[in-house]
Amino acid sequence: MASVLEKLRLDLPIERGRTEIMAVSVLAGISSVLITALVIYGAYFGLITALILRSIFFSLVSFAGLAYVGIKARRDIVRHGCYLLAVVSLVPGYHLWQNYTDIILRGAMASPPDLWIFIGLMAALLVLTRLALGWALVVLVVVGVLYAYFGYLIPGKYGHGGYDLWRLTSTLMLSTEGIYGVPMGVAVEYIFLFALLGSLLMRIGTGEVFVDIARGITGRVQGGPGLSAALSSTLMGTINGSAVANVVTTGTFTIPLMKRAGYAPATAAGIEAAAASAGQILPPVMGAAAFLMAEIIGMPYAQIALAAIIPSGLYVIALMVAVRLEAGRLDLARDAGAGLDLLKETLIRRGYLLVPLFALVGFLIDGYTPTQAAVICIVFGLLVSPWHRDTRVGPIDLVLVCRDTLVSTLPIIAAVAAAGAVIGILNLTGLGLMLSGLIVELGGSNIWLIFVLTALTSFVLGMGLPTSAAYLLLAVLVAPALTQLGVPVLVAHMFIFYYGLVSAITPPVAMAAFAAASIAGSDVNKTGYEAVRLGFVKLLVPFLFVSMPGLLLIGTPTEIVLSTTIALIGTVSLSIAFAGWLVRPLRVGERLMIAVASALVLWPAAAMADDPVTLAARIAGMIGLAILFYRIAVSEREAGVRPRLENRVS
Repeated sequence: MASVLEKLRLDLPIERGRTEIMAVSVLAGISSVLITALVIYGAYFGLITALILRSIFFSLVSFAGLAYVGIKARRDIVRHGCYLLAVVSLVPGYHLWQNYTDIILRGAMASPPDLWIFIGLMAALLVLTRLALGWALVVLVVVGVLYAYFGYLIPGKYGHGGYDLWRLTSTLMLSTEGIYGVPMGVAVEYIFLFALLGSLLMRIGTGEVFVDIARGITGRVQGGPGLSAALSSTLMGTINGSAVANVVTTGTFTIPLMKRAGYAPATAAGIEAAAASAGQILPPVMGAAAFLMAEIIGMPYAQIALAAIIPSGLYVIALMVAVRLEAGRLDLARDAGAGLDLLKETLIRRGYLLVPLFALVGFLIDGYTPTQAAVICIVFGLLVSPWHRDTRVGPIDLVLVCRDTLVSTLPIIAAVAAAGAVIGILNLTGLGLMLSGLIVELGGSNIWLIFVLTALTSFVLGMGLPTSAAYLLLAVLVAPALTQLGVPVLVAHMFIFYYGLVSAITPPVAMAAFAAASIAGSDVNKTGYEAVRLGFVKLLVPFLFVSMPGLLLIGTPTEIVLSTTIALIGTVSLSIAFAGWLVRPLRVGERLMIAVASALVLWPAAAMADDPVTLAARIAGMIGLAILFYRIAVSEREAGVRPRLENRVS
């Protein structure tokens, strides 16, 4: 029994009494198992009413989450307050479960007990959000509630009649329009479930398989450690979706390896941050935003995941090219311990650990819902784990998998709850549509100016927020501005999605870059600069699929192929210009000419556009790139031949 409790013991950064630690550890373990059972049953069988399922889920998550963040608090008053709120947070779920019929019969009109429970719910939500995420969403929720309550004091079109606590209770707690709205439903049905699958795969060693596969593919190439870091972090992101978690998971191995190979600390950290953030845009998880997008725009999840393949592929290819060119510029060594032998050994000995992922893709293609596919693949993961002693999971390991899932999704669940409250207030007051209208007014008739304003707004609102929370807010506040102008709904939502998450690598927030810099021991600002230089495609691609929707698989096969070809040539060429190396160091003038030629290739027009200006720009860009690359190759060949001739003469 003692050994079991010791395995469940939380690893804390500060000292606490053994009894307190064990109590919180056991409660967190029990809660996480209950949450997992609730999610699997509710998501797979779908027999629980939405409001009851979501409220019980959030009550259990809040209970375990507040206890978890509370025990890590350094101040006693904060710790004890978290424990108290943890108990309070259990009340809303139980209350809605027991009184659901009565609530429906009175039309979700709040009663005095509802009012007090709502106040306790909001207190628990705000504290959990503050300790799990920081102040950004807390301020948004508080400002939103104040705006809803005191709106009658605001003159002009942004004012309203005001809504009292009774109405706010009805909207935010007693309906699926607030905290327990669509975002929380997505958290229950998709986010927690796929995070559970990812945690199980990590526990049985799939993450290590990704790293070794990446080393096997890229290790013998110059700069192999950098390429393997980029590829392994990208692969890890397909089951993770969190840039910061990805950095912490893979960066502890890849960053020291890159530094030993000769990469500067800031460059090594920048590569890891840029690669780790790829998981936010790569199917199937996409930082959980794909599931949210499917619910909000009413499009099948599989269609959204397929649409994301080409843009995310452009990002990964351009990143890999940039990393390889950086290695050439620095004349770095290869990874002596990697290569095809490692790849072969990994696939033979541990390739079976990839079966759940291949099964996931297969089930989705076959028409299974994402929830059904995830549940079946969790079973597949449990079935393949006993094949080798090192990958076997016992009952305690399963409890730890559930707890790891709870800990990893806690910030996301807190974020979607807070975002749900904000969205409920925006819909109640009509402010969301007014803000979208403001963007259209400022942009006037210039569609590209509206896109630039939308990008800036998305970037600012996305600062420091998890992918899911950033997308949720932008979908309500910003996306309508684009759809009002006739932009296809998928294009509009993908555009705001990309710009809402670039803050992971761009200063001043750059959370992924900060995490990588702490591992590499590099300057934070230099790391952020390197991450942006290497991952610039994430800033460029949204404007590309606005003008060439074929990148999102919208249009004819010819349009899709032509769009992809144009985008690939342009982005790879820009990577060369930013790297400043191609078989030899490039002069400033050469880099500028490559950048200009690339911009001409990427002229903002449809892929099939045949107007004279577009045709002239793209043809000139293609010819310019061909001439520049030919001259660079010839000059390098001549530079290599000249020393050999001199040696023969001597």
